[in-house]
Amino acid sequence: MRADRLVSLVLLLRQRGRLSATELARELEVSTRTVLRDIEALSTAGVPVYAVRGRHGGFALVPGLLRTALTGLNRDEALALLIAGSRRGAQPFGLRSALASAMLKVVDALPRSHRDVAAGVAERLLVDPEADLLSRPLEAEEIPEEILAEVRGAVLHGHRLRIHYAAVDQPPRWRTVDPIGLVSVRDRAYLLATRSGADRTYRLARVTAAETLSEPARRPERVDLGHLWQERSVGFRTGGEQVTVDVRVEPRRREDLVSTALSLWAEEADRDDWLRLEVTFQDARHAEWAVWQLGTDAEALSPSWLRVSLRRRATAIAARYESPS
Repeated sequence: MRADRLVSLVLLLRQRGRLSATELARELEVSTRTVLRDIEALSTAGVPVYAVRGRHGGFALVPGLLRTALTGLNRDEALALLIAGSRRGAQPFGLRSALASAMLKVVDALPRSHRDVAAGVAERLLVDPEADLLSRPLEAEEIPEEILAEVRGAVLHGHRLRIHYAAVDQPPRWRTVDPIGLVSVRDRAYLLATRSGADRTYRLARVTAAETLSEPARRPERVDLGHLWQERSVGFRTGGEQVTVDVRVEPRRREDLVSTALSLWAEEADRDDWLRLEVTFQDARHAEWAVWQLGTDAEALSPSWLRVSLRRRATAIAARYESPS
C-alpha cells in the first residue's frame, strides 16, 4: 500500500540521512519516478522533506521529526524481532515489503545509543544457514541466559571476550577471544571468533562462564557471516569430533542412511543406479555403525580408516560363522 511505503520512505530518511532517488527506489523496490511522486506527496502533506541538488545531492528531512513509538518494547525484544526478520526465508506469504517496513520502525523506535548496534544485527547473528537445511534435527542444548547475554553483548558491541571453555576431552580453561558473530544451527549455538589471530569456533554449550572486556575486539568492520560459516563448516567436516564420509548407497536405503546423519552435504547418481552421498556423523563410532547397519546395501568409499574398520568387522563375523555350530 502507498501509505506504508510513504512511512517507510520517511523512516529511511530519518535513519540514514540524505539519500538519492535511486537509493530510495532500490530500498523500497519501486521506480525512481514513483519515489519522486512520493516525495511530492509528502511535501504536499506537510512532511518537511527537502531536496539537495548537485552531484552528491538527494533528499533529506528537516531535523527533529518525531520518531515512531513502540510502547513497551525493550532493546532485547527489538533485537529479537530484527534477528527474526533477517533470517533467510523469513518473508512468507508475500509479506517481504511489510516486514522491511516493520524492521525500519523497530530500529527507529530504539534509543539513539542502541541504533548502531541494531543496524548490525543481521551481519553479526546468523540463524539456520542454508547449508544445514538437509541436516537431521538435534536435541536442543540448554545455555544459561547470563552466558548468552554476555557473549551476545560482546559480539554486538565489538568488545573482546573471556570465556571459560571446555573443549572435547580437555579440562575447561580461560581463553581471550575476539568475537566475530553468532550462528545458530538446529538448536546448536556457535561463537565465531579469532584467538591470537587464528580462526576459532566455539560451541556455546561448552562455555561455562563469560565476561566482556573493555578493550575493542580486533575484527573486520564488515563480515559476511553466511560465507564465513560455510568456510568454518568445512573445518568441521575434516577434523574435530565429527566425521564426514563418502558413501555409495542403494536408493531404497537412502533415507535409512540420511536419517542417522548429522548433515547431508552432497548427493549424485553413481554407477549401477546407486547414489553417492557425502554425509557427516557425530564421531567415528557413529559413522561405522550407520554404514554397517545397511549391510551390503552401502559401501563406504572414504575415509580409508572406515573401510579398514568395516572390513575387520566383516572378517570377524565371517570367521565366527565359518563352520557349522
